[in-house]
Amino acid sequence: MKASAFNYARASSVDDALDLLALHGDQAKVLSGGQSLMPALNLRLSAPSLLVDIGAIAELRGVSVTNSVLKIGALTRHVDVQKSSDIAKHAPLLTEAIAHVAHPAIRNRGTIGGSLAHADPASELPACVIALGASIVVRGKDSERRIPAADFFTGIYETLLSPEELLVAVEVPVAMPNSVHFFHEYARRKGDYAIVGLAASGVLERDVLSDLRLGFFAVGDKPMLAGASKHLIGKPVTASMLTDAQAALDEELDPQEDQQASASMRRYLARQLLEQCVVTLLGRPDLETRKLA
Repeated sequence: MKASAFNYARASSVDDALDLLALHGDQAKVLSGGQSLMPALNLRLSAPSLLVDIGAIAELRGVSVTNSVLKIGALTRHVDVQKSSDIAKHAPLLTEAIAHVAHPAIRNRGTIGGSLAHADPASELPACVIALGASIVVRGKDSERRIPAADFFTGIYETLLSPEELLVAVEVPVAMPNSVHFFHEYARRKGDYAIVGLAASGVLERDVLSDLRLGFFAVGDKPMLAGASKHLIGKPVTASMLTDAQAALDEELDPQEDQQASASMRRYLARQLLEQCVVTLLGRPDLETRKLA
């Protein structure tokens, strides 16, 4: 199958792109890396009248660190995120997670902004940015706003981004010296869509987690920041506390059944991921009941 007919415009600047989006509204689609959009066009799951290609806008690429904030331009490719020494130092969760995003050919073209704007609930990066407490920087013709990542994703392939706005960057707080992170996902094969995954970021003070953000993905219609973390913060974790956290997580989850997994399987895997996360972050094998593959 081939895409429906559409017009094409190559934006020369952010302002140029915003002018086009303001003129065409929801009849336009933004093309960045194209690794999700082009298949959707060819399957006729999307049929815009105009493609706005932002690939030539240099100001949307690159990584910088200013005033304890790591800023990643929306057009920064996955492979450049993976290779960035600044990201490895200040947001190592992203460095670890990016290796699980699809396959090398996709990572060579796909962009971080494209992944976040696409908002696939089984995608790794949306869960990572909510776990990191990041902000999504969005620009319109006359305004710019910073949206907490935990609020940005609203449903399957849905975000707070309006048709006239452009996602221009993601801003991540620089990791504290005692920050810790965890990433693991289950997939049929490496590079396939996740069945269940967890991206977590925390702060460890001696043997106590003073903060913990749990970003689950592929467990609902959007990435989920789990409130179950409150059961694990502020005092040494016991087996009873971990059990309470798993029970609370189970109450929060509303996974869907599909050809990859049943809802009950996703619940089970999510509970096991939570356990493995705590065991890993605390270095507490005594809390482990079942080893993950």
